[in-house]
Amino acid sequence: MSIVTKTGDSGSTALMYNRRVPKSHPQVEAYGAVDELNAALGLARATATDDFIRNHLLAIQKDLVILMGELATAAEDLPRYQKDGYSLVTPDLTAKLEVLVKEIEAQKITYQGWATPGGTLNSAALDVARTTWPPRRTPRLRPPGLRPASKPRNHHLPQPPLRPPLAFCPMGRKRRIAEALTTAD
Repeated sequence: MSIVTKTGDSGSTALMYNRRVPKSHPQVEAYGAVDELNAALGLARATATDDFIRNHLLAIQKDLVILMGELATAAEDLPRYQKDGYSLVTPDLTAKLEVLVKEIEAQKITYQGWATPGGTLNSAALDVARTTWPPRRTPRLRPPGLRPASKPRNHHLPQPPLRPPLAFCPMGRKRRIAEALTTAD
């Protein structure tokens, strides 16, 4: 699939398997928001000096690609999507993130000091990723009263919090402080 479609701008875009939807369609908004988060995490990973941070951010990014693929596929095409070898979001995928969150939160980190982002280039990149967290932004983007009438496809999965866990900014403030101290002259 090429990123150059040559289909012009009729106000619509294609999901997987060429199903046309308006560019304002909730699925397009959703996978676009996840793509923004993935890009922000890529910047954070590129600026990280700690292997723990880089490795976990890369794993999260790979999981986000799975999520974006599912979001970019119409519900009626999901069986074909899976048959073609693509993965769907599963409870195991979200459980991995929950284990990471618990590991980081076990460090007894706090929210104190989060008002001023940018202690280091990497902490600033992590703060950008934190504010790009789609469930945090989506309520502000959705017009009042516009809610899905039915349960989302993955209603069996844990719902992400509207405020990202401190650990989502993967590694939290203590690790970012430690990283800044080790890179300071």
